[in-house]
Amino acid sequence: MNSSRHPTRLAALAGVAAVSLTLSVSAVQARELSVSTVLSDAFPWGQAAEKWAELVAERSDGELTLRVYPNSQLVNGDQTREFSAMRSGLIDAAVGSTINWSPQVPELNLFSLPFFMADLDAVDAVTGGAAGEMVFSAIESRGVVPLAWGENGFRQLSNSRGSIDEPGDLDGLKIRVVGSPLFQDTFTALGANPTQMSWADAKPALTTGAVDGQENPLSVFDVARIDQVGQEHLTLWNYMNDPLVFAVNQQVWDSLSAEERTLLREAAEEAGAWEIEMTREQEPERLAAIKERGVTVIELDETQHQAFIEATESVHDEWVPRIGSEIVEAARADMQGE
Repeated sequence: MNSSRHPTRLAALAGVAAVSLTLSVSAVQARELSVSTVLSDAFPWGQAAEKWAELVAERSDGELTLRVYPNSQLVNGDQTREFSAMRSGLIDAAVGSTINWSPQVPELNLFSLPFFMADLDAVDAVTGGAAGEMVFSAIESRGVVPLAWGENGFRQLSNSRGSIDEPGDLDGLKIRVVGSPLFQDTFTALGANPTQMSWADAKPALTTGAVDGQENPLSVFDVARIDQVGQEHLTLWNYMNDPLVFAVNQQVWDSLSAEERTLLREAAEEAGAWEIEMTREQEPERLAAIKERGVTVIELDETQHQAFIEATESVHDEWVPRIGSEIVEAARADMQGE
């Protein structure tokens, strides 16, 4: 058969071949990065990761995608291993907690110094100031590239025994804490018996009474319905804040094009700003919902708050040198607007 007699068919075949080639090249170029989070998208934390993934996929036309693995799946539930796994390359990226990463990055304990940051304005001054830049430099020096801040929020205290409005009320209480020595020292200074366990183990322990209490942001208390496992007393004391960090493994970062890096960073910054605003806007509604469920909520007055500050002064004496006096002083200057 003379193919010259069928130009339409040839054109069609050529078109199919061209489309197939384009699809093949796109398939080769498309890249998926794994993203670890501790919480699912039922929580603002998980929603931050999903928002990041959504923006990246949209702006790269699907050529760069993020697959979110919630509930610490990639580290078998051990959230304090997340940073090490990302640094080693087992995880490509994460939206992680300053608390969970602090065992590997001591400078992150800045945010866990008890009663160091009085309010959200102070937190914003630090994350957006010289101290925030120093924290990001500390992360990057350990093989992970930080891109943007998010927010888990101020952490509040709950328990099943009774109202807590002074340090003495904590005497002997078993309080679940994350695997950070600073948390151990803080609750020991307050007379409690801190018990380290992962989030995956915390709720069962609260259910059985293996521990008396826990501390977490209002969003976690509300969404996880922690009051349903006997945590009927909640003290709002804002004793420390837990910013989130969007970050990528250094080798993964180096393998990306300049355009991909810009896209990834800008998407992280936008997702972080979106999540911070959402988290803060939802706080009053969450507190109202918690009260409606019958939880006794204690809001400390200035005198009561000062008693907790004084009870934890020894923790500052111990930990400021370990965090780094320079970064702590930079944070103080940031908060004072210097």
